[in-house]
Amino acid sequence: MARTCRLGLLLALLLPVVGASMPSTVVRLNKAMLSYVSESGKAPLQRAMQVTVPHFLDRSGEVLRPARVQILNVQVLRLQLKFVDGVGVRLFAAANFTIKVFRVPEPLELILPAVLLADARVDQGSIGTPVVSISSCFSLFNKAIVLDGSHSAPPALLVQVQKHIRAVLYNKLCLSVSNLVQGLNVHLGTLIGLKPVGPESQIRYFMVSKPNITEDYISLDINAVLFLLGKPIVLPVDATPFMLPEHVGTNGAMATVGLSQDLFDSALLLLQKAGSLNMDITGQLKSDDNLLNTSVLGQIIPEVARQFPEPMPVVLKVRLGGTPVATLHTNNATLRLQPLVEVLASASNSAFHSLFSLDVAVNLSLQLSVSKVKLQGTTSVLGDVKLTVASSNVGFIDTDQIHALVGNVFEKPLLDHLNALLGMGVALPNVVNLHYVTPEVFVHKGYVVISSGLSYQN
Repeated sequence: MARTCRLGLLLALLLPVVGASMPSTVVRLNKAMLSYVSESGKAPLQRAMQVTVPHFLDRSGEVLRPARVQILNVQVLRLQLKFVDGVGVRLFAAANFTIKVFRVPEPLELILPAVLLADARVDQGSIGTPVVSISSCFSLFNKAIVLDGSHSAPPALLVQVQKHIRAVLYNKLCLSVSNLVQGLNVHLGTLIGLKPVGPESQIRYFMVSKPNITEDYISLDINAVLFLLGKPIVLPVDATPFMLPEHVGTNGAMATVGLSQDLFDSALLLLQKAGSLNMDITGQLKSDDNLLNTSVLGQIIPEVARQFPEPMPVVLKVRLGGTPVATLHTNNATLRLQPLVEVLASASNSAFHSLFSLDVAVNLSLQLSVSKVKLQGTTSVLGDVKLTVASSNVGFIDTDQIHALVGNVFEKPLLDHLNALLGMGVALPNVVNLHYVTPEVFVHKGYVVISSGLSYQN
């Protein structure tokens, strides 16, 4: 079973996970992928083709004698895969079977050249997963070659031995391929499982429609559904249909993945609803470079100095009431946050007293990257952080003065928090043990493209 699963997984490289009602992601697998699978699939295919052969009845003597037949080795000389327009994948394999017939008085050893041809149809299953089936399969055999060292055998015996072996292999080789596909379908059924995004959130992929298969690639429209506490994240407006343009990404890439604006909007809405973007920034009184205390605030806000004659810690409570906005332009991705920042001071009884609150607007540059199977991001501030006073319990506040103080304190912890959060990443469509290799990320207006190699690591 483990042997068949390995080839099944290699074939699954052609069939990544796919998604639900409105595509937010497109995965396009190109010809370069077939070359990788062809090379990687030789060893597991050899093991799968090493089938058992029943005994042969030796009629060369006066008495019928059963002779044991064993396949000693299978060498796949050539494995070629190609896309078949509207169907799926065509497999061509040329192999040599080294076979030993344990006859009396001397064993017979020979090599039987064979060719296996099969078409694998790729379709959409009833539960929204990819389903692969063998639509046609047959084997062809050349004349067997008797190995040097084997004793001469009567020509009639060679004919009967070859006929026996060919009849067995003709049925069993295609059955082995069919079994691999059935194991693959079981495996593909697990690919729609939830993948964690955060402690209480997950992402799941579903097939949208039948795959689009051409002679150059297989393209899968998929939908990413994000969940928070088991409930799907629904955008406030209908998702826009996403179509990946024909010529994008890097030429010669194994995989081209297109991520729509809606996918980014859903992910940011998830983070906002989960409260993941909220944070508290606290100060320590005995820090040499600490700016977060009532003594410093009292220098620019007299009422703070009056209420807190002794230095007390200050906390900035950053809360995001609105959803962050990601904007995708050619070669440029930005993120805009508009949190409410409440400034509180610790009173003598350890309770916190609200001093004032600020409406903040910050624009961030968003750099995207891929690690193994996850899309990750890092941010940096673009321009100035804009602050306006939302409310005050300490009288008039000079915005310019508070900007110089709070802006500097706010910026670094915000970036540290965001980069740690975005660095956790969101799972891209993938197969178990399959990683993206040397990926390149391209930002276009309204969507992102990932061009990548792929590597199966058991």
